[in-house]
Amino acid sequence: MTDKPTLLLDAPALGGLKRRLEADYEVLCLWEQPDLDAFLSGGGQRVRAIIGGGEKTDTRLIEGLPNLGLIARIGSGYEGVDVPHARAHGVQVTNTPGVNADDVADLALALLLGLVRGVDAGDRMVRAGAWTRSHRGDARPSMKGLKVGVLGLGDIGKATAERAEAFRSEVRWWGPRPKPDVSWPRVESLPALADWCDALVICARADASNAKLIDGAVLDAVGANGVVVNITRGSIIDEDALIERLKDGRLGGAALDVFETEPTPAARWEGVPNTLLTPHIGGNTRGAIQAMVAMALENVRAFLAGEPVPNAVPD
Repeated sequence: MTDKPTLLLDAPALGGLKRRLEADYEVLCLWEQPDLDAFLSGGGQRVRAIIGGGEKTDTRLIEGLPNLGLIARIGSGYEGVDVPHARAHGVQVTNTPGVNADDVADLALALLLGLVRGVDAGDRMVRAGAWTRSHRGDARPSMKGLKVGVLGLGDIGKATAERAEAFRSEVRWWGPRPKPDVSWPRVESLPALADWCDALVICARADASNAKLIDGAVLDAVGANGVVVNITRGSIIDEDALIERLKDGRLGGAALDVFETEPTPAARWEGVPNTLLTPHIGGNTRGAIQAMVAMALENVRAFLAGEPVPNAVPD
């Protein structure tokens, strides 16, 4: 037993935080609890805050931890938390908005460049000995003049648009709410954006309203010469429809850092052409991780001190 406040880490990826936090807190790890019911009736009774690393928060935790008052998410996304349910049980939810936007946007452009210019395909050609004096691969589009459609113009979307513009690509965007303070044109609808663009870059925050928003019809509008890049959440794309269209050539290519299920099964992508896949590394930089953790811990400190939390998620 300890008089330190008790925190619960919810994901193995946060294991490295335990030693750092133990000077000031009792730290429990959810993944080390073999029996959830036993945990809820035992050590869970002391938990004041959950530090979340992206895992879905089981509503049983919210209902079964009597002293829980805060779920502090590391990252901008919080779709894994049923926020109304948490608030109904007296639990605040915070996130770390905007901290990793530049890093995620950097990866969006890296994936877009890699896909459009065939970097990965070129690497495989060289390694396979297929590069000859008469053949070095098909000619690829230029980034200059490429029509880049950005879905969602929050912090990540804006940073992505700025980077695409630096390559002299043409940028337009769509989102549910106009943003009169930006210079890039907003098209009238998502289908119109998909029909216009050469590359659709998904920068929207996931929630219940946009699950599988990028469906077969949108992918068909992007078309056989177009590509899709996703660096926010896999739930926004109908992944089965995406794979089907990549295999039959109705979609030109896809670069994905996020997936419907994570980790995504390797077998799911076997034989799927024109893809560039990374393991959800958009915000995985030293600077972004340090800043996100610091912001999450400040939310925890403020909550335990009885102060307003700095980064409560919106209603």
